[in-house]
Amino acid sequence: MTHRSPIIATFSIVGSDPATGELGVAVQSKFLGVGSVVPWAKAGVGAIATQAFANPAYGPDGLKMLEEGLTVEEVFHELTTKDPQSQDRQLGIVDTNGNAESFTGNDCYEWAGGVTGKGYAAQGNILVNKETVTEMGKAFEEATGSLADRLLAGLQKAQQAGGDSRGKQSAALYVVKEKGGYGGLSDTLVDLRVDDHPDPIVELERIYQLHQLYFGETNEEDILKVEAEVMQDVTLHLYRLGYISSRNVEENELYRGLTTYLHTENFEGREQHEGWIDKKVYEYLLEHNS
Repeated sequence: MTHRSPIIATFSIVGSDPATGELGVAVQSKFLGVGSVVPWAKAGVGAIATQAFANPAYGPDGLKMLEEGLTVEEVFHELTTKDPQSQDRQLGIVDTNGNAESFTGNDCYEWAGGVTGKGYAAQGNILVNKETVTEMGKAFEEATGSLADRLLAGLQKAQQAGGDSRGKQSAALYVVKEKGGYGGLSDTLVDLRVDDHPDPIVELERIYQLHQLYFGETNEEDILKVEAEVMQDVTLHLYRLGYISSRNVEENELYRGLTTYLHTENFEGREQHEGWIDKKVYEYLLEHNS
């Protein structure tokens, strides 16, 4: 009797943005911790999703082949023809130029299939319908914003169109870019997982927005001067939270309290010169005042 690994019934989209150099994968599944198996990506190289009766070796092996100069078509061919169980697998590949391939083995459980377009490959198995995949690709094509924004848009639309016929459990978003990570010291731009949740895509969107708040850059138009109403609000809420001793403190104590608040809440990346505050930090302070 042939042993088969647990099936990863899922839908995923791999994407590339040649203009920014971003590469990534978004995925949802009725499977615990899907982010630990399906998404693979390497900055300056490509992104890969391996699912169904997933072969995790497709990730590192495929990326190595891309890095060595093979095309996505050649990588797809090498991985599947040398794997005796390839007809049980699904695979999505994209390179830095946006070339993409999607593979669905003949023995994958229905509905199973994939589509490709400019800069993406979308695929899924044990789905409610074909539209889960086609709408995922269409949403990616029509969405604006960063690659992560577009991948999430595809995931959300896929769920709305039908999704995994077995239900929902986990989701993940993984995006890389050369020196795009924390402090420019790594290539991991976004690496978020929801391992077990009744509505994993909604939860993934929530923590992605938190990620953007903590690690996103301050736009010039979002820098506010701490004066008038802004000054009153900042003073009130820093006092309520215990960062300043009263609502009538001198400005130097106010700004010391604000600095302590920023560092306590991990907002160092949005810290401004004294007398100014990031609008998103200001809004967060108003909304989370207890």
